[in-house]
Parts: sequence; structure tokens; C-alpha cells
Amino acid sequence: MDKREKLHIMEKMLRELDDVVNSQTSLFKKIAQLEAENINLGNSLLDKHLPEIHSKIDDTLHEVSVLQQSFTESKDKFIKDNKLDEAAPPETK
Repeated sequence: MDKREKLHIMEKMLRELDDVVNSQTSLFKKIAQLEAENINLGNSLLDKHLPEIHSKIDDTLHEVSVLQQSFTESKDKFIKDNKLDEAAPPETK
């Protein structure tokens, strides 16, 4: 696999990590909405479990965001180290 192919895969993986962050953010908002609605309902089962789920999603969102940032830095270093930020050579047929 050549360096440009590796870069293409890295960029694809970063888009997928972005999708994971967006999905986790959506879950986080839904759980917060359920917690807010349960303030009026007062269901003890939800009172017991929703905060724990909220915390786990928050932790996961943080971890994925940190991973995304670190992987972006790794990709940027790969680009610089391999001089891939320069114009690509024209393709020959």
C-alpha cells in the first residue's frame, strides 16, 4: 500500500470517527432529554439508571473526541513526514 492510499484510509477513518462523535452527541442529548422529562414524571427506575447512562455516554464521547484529535495529529504528521501536502504528481496512463 502506498503512502497516498494510507492517507486516503486515514481520512476515511477520521470521517468515521466524526460520525461516531455525532452519534454519541445525539445519544447524549437524548438521555439528557429523558432526564429532563423524568423530572416531572419522577419515575424511580429512570432516576436510578439514566444518570449512570448519561455519565457513560459522556465518558465515551470524551474518549472518542480525544482519539479523533490525536489521530488527526497523527495523520497531519504522516502528511508532513511524507511530503504529501505537496501537489500530487500527475497520473500517467
